[in-house]
Amino acid sequence: MRAAITGGEWPVGQRIPPEPELVTALGVGRNTVREAVRALSHAGLLEVRQGDGTFVRATSEISGAVRRMCGTELRDVLQVRRTLEVEGARLAAQHRTDDDLARLGALLTARDSALDDERWDDLVEHDTAFHVLLVQCSHNALLAELYQGLTEAVRASITATVETTNAAHHVSHTPLLDAVRDRDAERAAVEAGGFLEELLERHSERG
Repeated sequence: MRAAITGGEWPVGQRIPPEPELVTALGVGRNTVREAVRALSHAGLLEVRQGDGTFVRATSEISGAVRRMCGTELRDVLQVRRTLEVEGARLAAQHRTDDDLARLGALLTARDSALDDERWDDLVEHDTAFHVLLVQCSHNALLAELYQGLTEAVRASITATVETTNAAHHVSHTPLLDAVRDRDAERAAVEAGGFLEELLERHSERG
């Protein structure tokens, strides 16, 4: 069951198969299935909704913990993102490879193209992937793993801040990529923190 969740067979938000199907598919008893559901719910990967079924909540324990602690509070998620992304950008500028740059550039091009065409779902996916890859380019395995665990929360925060009524409000990530390309660690950190500060300010104004 954990493999089905972490591997994407059961996507976030989807209801998992009912207990009888799991018993048959896994070849185990009902009590074993119930214990597994209980354990995965405690870990934050599943959410049991009485009368409705059991749904996938997160793909990792880290993401599950973030969702439990932050819930739907956008400000909390943005603050955590700022903490990790600023250091991720700083380290990426110091340790990125040419291959890293090419992959970041391709994602940024796809992201900006989606923005120009107002393909909002694609924008969210490409923007999320850009931020995940940027932290991976730090080549700090622990930092990358921590951030990877936040992917669902990051995606949700990007979705919540997409300006579908005014594309001009979207912050360009080109200066951030330029700083990483130039190996300017401090400028990369400033760029990474700057647009998140702007999002936090907008959120505060709306709150």
